[in-house]
Amino acid sequence: MPPTATVLIRPARPADAAALRAILHDTFESTWRPQVSPAAAQAFRDEDRPAAYVAARGLRFWVAERDGQAVGFVDWDGDFVNALHVRADHARTGLGGRLMDKAEAEIARSGFPAARLETDTFNVPSQAFYAARGYREADRYPDREWDSGLTTLLLVKPLG
Repeated sequence: MPPTATVLIRPARPADAAALRAILHDTFESTWRPQVSPAAAQAFRDEDRPAAYVAARGLRFWVAERDGQAVGFVDWDGDFVNALHVRADHARTGLGGRLMDKAEAEIARSGFPAARLETDTFNVPSQAFYAARGYREADRYPDREWDSGLTTLLLVKPLG
């Protein structure tokens, strides 16, 4: 992406729903589908998990908008970051960091001493991104969401 592209971090709007679903489909294809079982991938499609997630929480998201287009988002609840997604064609352009800056600032402003999130052991780029931001592994356990033999890492970062 050109460095002159205008980036705005803003609350989600109802009109963002289709773009948010598309971001989730994009990150599923680029990150998760190669790692999960064919049955888990089919369940993701059959259940249309992006539509359900966006319907349930989409208006709580903070969106990265580049030149008028939603290309990423972050979602948190309390001290827990539920999701950080950036479209693959906008990855590694600083958007994830800007979205996490927003989430961490709001979590701290709400009085929480730390931010927590999960990633999986296969997702080495995600682990490196969070480690560079000061997150450290606090636990690991079987990933039950995908039923694919994956291992989830709980990462924690002190704030303030």
